[in-house]
Amino acid sequence: MDKTALIKNLNDDLANELAAIIQYTTYSAKASGPYRPQLSQFFLAEVADEQLHAQYLANKIVALGGEPVTQPAVVAPAKTNKEMLEAVLKAEQKAIKGYTQRAKEADDYGDKGLTVQLEDMVRDESSHAEETERILKDWPL
Repeated sequence: MDKTALIKNLNDDLANELAAIIQYTTYSAKASGPYRPQLSQFFLAEVADEQLHAQYLANKIVALGGEPVTQPAVVAPAKTNKEMLEAVLKAEQKAIKGYTQRAKEADDYGDKGLTVQLEDMVRDESSHAEETERILKDWPL
């Protein structure tokens, strides 16, 4: 793994984290119906973790000599509470896959600190995905 490719991939991850912040913030505002208080709180509670991930990635990109992206990835449109939860689950699963791959790349590059941090981020995203799956499990049709 060369540094240029690693920086590019970390910037892709950063764009996804920026999108997650937007996604959770807007979905919190859009949640409706009898579950609105709980869903709004659920979505807002995730913003802090995503901000920490984004800040770490931006700092690491700079430390590696790169320029952090400022444009988020595309946020999936969703109209209903269930669509929002399904979009969140998909985004979390994408993050898990990306960070798992990035941890291997960081290990190949020889940056143990980055490897460990990315593995921690896999743990965070896995927890978010599992919680979302539990909410969706018995969701009414």
